[in-house]
Amino acid sequence: MPVNAALSVIIILAVALTTFGTRVFPFLLFPEGKAIPPVIQYLGKVLTPAVIGMLVVYCLKNTPVFVSPHGIPEFLAVAVTAGLHVWKRNNLLSIGVGTALYMFLIQVVF
Repeated sequence: MPVNAALSVIIILAVALTTFGTRVFPFLLFPEGKAIPPVIQYLGKVLTPAVIGMLVVYCLKNTPVFVSPHGIPEFLAVAVTAGLHVWKRNNLLSIGVGTALYMFLIQVVF
C-alpha cells in the first residue's frame, strides 16, 4: 500500500524530531559546568569495550572451525583489525582494512 505525501512528511518529521531529541537530551541532562555523576563516568568507560566484545562474539559465533577454511579468514581479519587498531588507534582505518581484508579473503583466496 503506497504512502501518501502527508504521511511521508509526518514520518520524516517524527524521525527528525526523535533524532534531534536524542542528540540534545544529554546536553540538557548534563549541562556544561555541572559534574557528571560517577555512575555515568563508569558506564562511559565500561560500555564501549563491552559492546565491542559482544559484537565480536556475535560476529564469530557461527564461524565453521571444523569445516574448510576452518575460520582462517575470520581469524586473519580479526587479528589485522586488532593489530592495526593497537598500532594506529584509528577506528575507521582498522575496521575498514579488516573488512576489506575479510572480503578479499572469502571471495578470492578461500
